[in-house]
Amino acid sequence: MKRILVPTDFSEHAEDALKVAAQIAKKNNAEIIILHILELPSQMSDAITGGISIPETMLFIKKANEMLTKITERAYLDGLTIIEMTKLDKPAEGIAKVSNEHEIDLIIMGSHGTSGLEELIIGSNTEKVVRHSEIPVLVIKKPMNGFKTTNFVFASDFSKEIEKPFKKLIEFAKMFDSKLHLVMICTPNSFKPTHVAKKIMTDFIAPFNLNNYSTHIYNDTNIENGIINFSNSINADLIGMCTHGRTGFSHFFNGSISEDIVNHAVKPIITFKI
Repeated sequence: MKRILVPTDFSEHAEDALKVAAQIAKKNNAEIIILHILELPSQMSDAITGGISIPETMLFIKKANEMLTKITERAYLDGLTIIEMTKLDKPAEGIAKVSNEHEIDLIIMGSHGTSGLEELIIGSNTEKVVRHSEIPVLVIKKPMNGFKTTNFVFASDFSKEIEKPFKKLIEFAKMFDSKLHLVMICTPNSFKPTHVAKKIMTDFIAPFNLNNYSTHIYNDTNIENGIINFSNSINADLIGMCTHGRTGFSHFFNGSISEDIVNHAVKPIITFKI
């Protein structure tokens, strides 16, 4: 791992993500890019209003750069290579562009999650990044001064389409020195007899050179509850999932378990795009 991207809106949640990034960067000798996306009203204004003037825009950028500089002076970043960036863009799109342009290996974001009407209508920038990012996204939900990944849960249906992101997940598990807890959640709507579920998992992991791992089958009312309850039962440090990155009506009707977990789980979550 060479480069970690930490988007910041200067909130406490973003600070939590940066602290975790510092711990991972020190362990892997990686550099950190701290990115602030400045989404100005001018991007949403029409020709009549004229938007914000260039001097005002420059003032916003100057202020953002000053705040970024203050962040880089945090004691927990001592000894690390830190790059500051301010971009004018929509948050999710800007993060994606910077990730591609700078060959980012991991995005780390803070999130408080959303619920109810806010989740349905607005969603969150973190959820949007998780949905679209081709790069693994680690979501931090609370302060973690001692970030650890001893017990790493990976919940999946273990279908063939998961093989490619699963290879990335194995790399991260080795990098984090984690034990992988592979779990298939069985629900009333997706019930499988134990022997069938075991065979699916055994066949899936056979081609991979796995050492430090265990397999589990967990029954619950729905998949989201199953993942959260299983993770709590083994005191997991990290939850790994794959996301399809659906958009538009497909996303509205099908939803995404990964994004629901990102919004509702308290534990850190890392997502991999299928």
